[in-house]
Amino acid sequence: MSPAFIATIIIVYFSVLILISWITGRKADNDAFFRGSKKSPWYIVSIGMIGASLSGVTFISVPGWVGSTSMTYMQMVLGYFLGYLVIAHILLPLYYRLNLTSIYSYLEERFGFWSYKSGAVLFLLSRTVGAAARLYIMASVLQVALFDALNVPFEATVLVTIVLIWLYTFRGGIKTIIWTDTLQTLFMLTSVGITIVVISQAMDLSFSGVVNTISESQFSQIFEFDDWSSKQHFVKQFLSGAFITIVMTGLDQDMMQKNLSCKNLKEAQKNMHWYGLAFIPVNLLFLGLGALLYMYAAKQGIAIPEKADDLFTVIAMKGHLPQIVGVFFILGLVAAAYSSADSALTSLTTSFSIDILGVSHQSSSRAKRTRMAVHVGFSLLLALVVLLFNVFNQGSIVSTIFNLAGYTYGPLLGLYAFGLFTKWKVNDVWVPVVAFLAPVITGIIDYNAVHIFGASLGFEKLILNGAISFLGLFILSVSMFRKAK
Repeated sequence: MSPAFIATIIIVYFSVLILISWITGRKADNDAFFRGSKKSPWYIVSIGMIGASLSGVTFISVPGWVGSTSMTYMQMVLGYFLGYLVIAHILLPLYYRLNLTSIYSYLEERFGFWSYKSGAVLFLLSRTVGAAARLYIMASVLQVALFDALNVPFEATVLVTIVLIWLYTFRGGIKTIIWTDTLQTLFMLTSVGITIVVISQAMDLSFSGVVNTISESQFSQIFEFDDWSSKQHFVKQFLSGAFITIVMTGLDQDMMQKNLSCKNLKEAQKNMHWYGLAFIPVNLLFLGLGALLYMYAAKQGIAIPEKADDLFTVIAMKGHLPQIVGVFFILGLVAAAYSSADSALTSLTTSFSIDILGVSHQSSSRAKRTRMAVHVGFSLLLALVVLLFNVFNQGSIVSTIFNLAGYTYGPLLGLYAFGLFTKWKVNDVWVPVVAFLAPVITGIIDYNAVHIFGASLGFEKLILNGAISFLGLFILSVSMFRKAK
């Protein structure tokens, strides 16, 4: 596929996004940017959230995971659904009752100023790192597929990537994002579907043949109940999936901002139910694609890449399948990466504007100027962090960064659990200390887990992190109670 052809695809694609931005962003004020004027159709939000959840990392990585873990990832996906139910019936009623724009405002009402700022900073740190890492992967693929052939430096690729996001988000914010994310979700799923159809035809398989071939293959295992020490054990995966969803969706401004743009609580809950339910077959589709990619590679004598994440890219882009697969692979990858990054930029702007700068207390004209300046600032910050990834990347740093970013959600889990399920007060000024120490203690335990437990920790360290945070808040509440006496 020629660089000129790839460039044409991307230009047409972003022209459509900018057109949507122009239509939805006309006369948009801060309320439209932050909350979509509370008029977002729940079904549009639901479709768009699938794309925002399935980032470019997921688009490339999930099919590759099948080679080492079969389909055991589905255990975590089932846990996700439990998490979505918790969000729909515990967190969303709270957010709508308090009429929140930033979900971290709850922490100020429940605990105080320092708890509020701690929650916001944890989100800003985690989302900045996560969004930049996803953009780094996207920019790297574009560099190899397009810009290297044009002798364009990586720095320029990053700049183009960020500018394109800024162009279609700076006016309408969340009001635009719910529509662009919906389009990007459809492109992503179409890409996966077309690849499955083409590979199935190449392997002379009908739909039932695909199902039977995958179910009879070495990649078909979904459940693991026997080996407790395995990171793929059902209990670990299921509970981890539930808690990851609660914190990375329900306690995440990025994901909740879309929900809070729905007309009312009932529609927001409807969105969460259908979105959570749809996430199960969508992930099964990605895993099914992964199994087919491995079997197709074996049948065609295609060498499996050293990095499993590259398998989808190699088969789609290196002439092993018709060009139409490569076209939709580029569209799907761009859609997956940008549907995550655009909403991240919008939520970062929202949280910093409201939680740190307090624009809700400014006049509308001044608040709009502040918000637009913050939007530019975070665009530049994301570009800088992406370039830092490129300087220090040694192959595994991105996965390491994602792992470290996950630590920031543990204190949020502890804060919200303590706030929702107890009525105790805490010494608010010490909450930042708890938010700092809990991840540190979790990291120490994780580093020594093999010696302590006989097995390393997986995603369940998030639960441990939250429990340590909860314990820290309990200690603060006890000390406050003793002082009161």
